Amino acid sequence: MARRASSLLTLAVVVAALVAGAQALASPHASVASAPALRNWLEFGLDPQRGNATDLSTGITAANVGHLHLLTVALPGTADNSAIYLHQALVEGARHDVAVVTTDYGITVAVDADSGRILWRFVPRGIASWRGSAQITTASPIAIGDYVYATSPNGLVHKLSLASGTEQPGWPVRITPAPHTEKLTASLNVAGGYLLASTGGYDGDIPPYVGHVVTIPLTGGHVAHVFNTLCANRHSLIEPRTCSASDSAILSRSGPVVEPGAQRVLIATGNAPYNGTTDFGDSVIELTLPDLKLRQVYTPTDQAMLNTSDLDLGSGSPALLPDGLAWIAGKDGIQRVLDRSALDGSAPGTPPRTGDELQTFPTPGGQQVFTAPAVWHDLVFVADGGGTAAYRVAGRRLDPVWSNGTPGTSRIVAGGLLYVYNPGGGIVVYRPSSGRAITTLAAPSGHWNSPIVVDGHVIEPTGDDNDHLLTGSLVIYSAR
Repeated sequence: MARRASSLLTLAVVVAALVAGAQALASPHASVASAPALRNWLEFGLDPQRGNATDLSTGITAANVGHLHLLTVALPGTADNSAIYLHQALVEGARHDVAVVTTDYGITVAVDADSGRILWRFVPRGIASWRGSAQITTASPIAIGDYVYATSPNGLVHKLSLASGTEQPGWPVRITPAPHTEKLTASLNVAGGYLLASTGGYDGDIPPYVGHVVTIPLTGGHVAHVFNTLCANRHSLIEPRTCSASDSAILSRSGPVVEPGAQRVLIATGNAPYNGTTDFGDSVIELTLPDLKLRQVYTPTDQAMLNTSDLDLGSGSPALLPDGLAWIAGKDGIQRVLDRSALDGSAPGTPPRTGDELQTFPTPGGQQVFTAPAVWHDLVFVADGGGTAAYRVAGRRLDPVWSNGTPGTSRIVAGGLLYVYNPGGGIVVYRPSSGRAITTLAAPSGHWNSPIVVDGHVIEPTGDDNDHLLTGSLVIYSAR
């Protein structure tokens, strides 16, 4: 089974790369009516680059999006993240269209997306000790080959059989020795045969914690490499109380963002000290893969102010833009465009310095960003608590295309439509190029949750992890 999972992963990575390349060359104005169908959504953001966009047909169009069938599924907790989806997966001996979500207390469930029936549920051992408390996880799971990888609040990453939900031999893997202060916040990712997982902190920034990213062999069941964003000279899992600094959470929805070619990865950090050598609070960090060696860093010139004012740069997710650019925005309500070949304006390998962004400008509503943008060809879609906007990559900057005052979480472009979940309730569906709203799909309120649109379904978890509820819901709209 290990060899099969590895080979399936290799195939999936190749296919994803080909799809991404084809999308990059296609025109955003081309018809998607005859495009190949999107059958699977295997991870947050759709691909390791976290593009949140595809030209593949979803079975949902402007003509039928307002006439979908609604199904609401009761969950054993809040899934404050996004679902994944597998077309006609073999589960419990039969083929099903399956949505998989992980709740805040680490219960992972597989749901028949057509009937709403829960096919299996995985309950982590020891759940009674944290269920109902503030000790939670908000990471989206990932499907690779015949397995689903998911997190639990006790600092563990699990490898589950897609067919039955059972834990695999050699797993789970512990990625923090301090699960009461280090939270598994960001979504899981994959690159070159390794799972990528990261840690942040809990609401209230209760020390001590050290944001770190790890690589785990998909078949090995152990931590292979570690990069600590504080005490970065230490290359293993550390007890956070033994580090002279604290915080620097990796808290963005995307978590590690794998660059094309799977040789490098970007992460963004939250409030913490910065010294350019061992401590990298409020920074965008580029690491090599799979060994997680520091390559280059971007840090704003006002990093000290961001730190003392609780304005985490890393509350938003790094995004890969066309023409070798990168994007980041955080709690200070400022968007920044960076040169990926020289994040701080100097060549990688030279001593880091602060500043040297290509462009800075306000977020759509001038509010804090806790979301991941969608990048669709030369258009970038951004939302915060006060608005949603589209920008076009022109030269080495972003130019505004349209904006409105409707808030949103992480958004996606799929099948020629833009979907934005309003945390106050509802999924707004837009024409991407004009920003014209087509319809709003009813949904309860939420927090960091975001939709996926695939294989004739719109799937949206709802609810707020800060409510610490033992029940939740999964909204499924279907064209069938």
